[in-house]
Formats: sequence, C-alpha cells, structure tokens
Amino acid sequence: METRKKSTGLYWILFLVSVAAFFGVYAVGGGYCSLVLPFNVTFFALALDLM
Repeated sequence: METRKKSTGLYWILFLVSVAAFFGVYAVGGGYCSLVLPFNVTFFALALDLM
C-alpha cells in the first residue's frame, strides 16, 4: 500500500498568519485573543499532518 506525502505548505502559512492575527488581536483587544486560538491549534495540527 502506497502512502502519498501531503503538501502541508499552505497549512504552515495559515498557521503563521493565525499566530500573527493572535498577537494583533492581543495588542488591540487583549482578552479577545482567545477567539483566535482554535485557528492556531487547528492549522498547527494540519501542518503537522496529525488530522
């Protein structure tokens, strides 16, 4: 059975963008930065090919 390596470059880019958004929201809104955490965790898991 062959396994094909998935391209995760897009997910790494989205993860880095979501981290930047996290710090941007933290600078502006403070406590609202937790709303960005699901995106951080999801894109990190997809970039590591865990899901």
